[in-house]
Amino acid sequence: MPGPQADVALEMTATVKVALLIETSNAYARGLISGIVSYIREHQRWSIYLAEHRRGENVPSWLAQWKGDGVLARIENASISATLAKVRKPIVDMSSARLIPSLPWVETDDAAVARLAADHLLERGFKHFAFIGDRRYNWSRWRQQHFTRLIKEAGYDCAVYCFPAVQNRSSEELFAEIGARITRWPKPIGVMAAFDVQGQQILDACRRCSIQVPDEVAVIGVDNDELYCALSDPPLSSVILNAHRAGYEAAALLDRMIAGEKIKGEGRLFEPIGVATRQSTDVLAIKDRNLVQAIRFIRQNACSGISMKDVLRVVPQSRRVLESHFQQMIGRTPHEEIIRVRLNRVKTLLTESDLPLETIAEQAGFAHVEYLSVVFRQKIGLPPSRYRTLNRRKPIV
Repeated sequence: MPGPQADVALEMTATVKVALLIETSNAYARGLISGIVSYIREHQRWSIYLAEHRRGENVPSWLAQWKGDGVLARIENASISATLAKVRKPIVDMSSARLIPSLPWVETDDAAVARLAADHLLERGFKHFAFIGDRRYNWSRWRQQHFTRLIKEAGYDCAVYCFPAVQNRSSEELFAEIGARITRWPKPIGVMAAFDVQGQQILDACRRCSIQVPDEVAVIGVDNDELYCALSDPPLSSVILNAHRAGYEAAALLDRMIAGEKIKGEGRLFEPIGVATRQSTDVLAIKDRNLVQAIRFIRQNACSGISMKDVLRVVPQSRRVLESHFQQMIGRTPHEEIIRVRLNRVKTLLTESDLPLETIAEQAGFAHVEYLSVVFRQKIGLPPSRYRTLNRRKPIV
């Protein structure tokens, strides 16, 4: 196949040829590619053509004459859209831009992303909230809409600041604008950033303005790009997207189309896995010291098998009073909070380890694996084994 030297061909013993127009410069896109590779290993022997490609870059010149069987693409500009509109092969779009509405597409469920971020900040006791986004991207606008709606439904106001669609200002000017906005907002405040790079920028702006994180401003991003999150100061909490599953299901969808199935305009959204909590949101903006003590005790010890009796030994309150305060502040009882923390640990171990379910139950504080299975299915909607199959993040090599 003709093409530039930068293109990588993973040749396999098959006749099916699939082109990937997916950048490798960010964690989400790399997660998509890892999911595609997992599908290929489990179901198909494809020849994959992965062009060296940056986000928003023009389409590779060879694609117009390409003789392959299908395309998996992030269609994010007019150049890629115009070229792919002429390609008479099955195509699955993996972008929220929706520049070719007739194509089937897979994307992150931004309503679920916003809910995780909102719940994460609400359960820390914040009464002031803000969203900082980027008008260039649909997913940022959708996250803003859902986040502000959820905060309003919880009874609070939400400030909004978005980078302009046409960015003609320098980084220093943007930092200054973010800092000025945050300085004016009431505190303590919980802030959702549309994505991790922006979350890092918010933290930098806070540092320049001598605003304390997380005590005055708590920040949560989206993508869980571990490099950006770790390099942020302080380390950035982030919503963990399920890019691996999105990539896997996109490959499965393309496989059906290559086999002759007619699929047009069908969209599939994938919920995020959870929140990676780091120092940028490690705070409780709650004045009730007993409640703060109880919440911290539960979050630090839930996976050690504690019960409500253990919590009451730490907090000098009656069970009825403590449960009432819990319900008022974070919308759950202490027992429900214990189960929530344990299930989050279970989900992490299911997606990131090979541990058997019996060991996972033990490490998450469940006395019996049977009880874990019942609670997991009840709360998550799937048995643990199925959840692991759908969401497992496997290394590419």
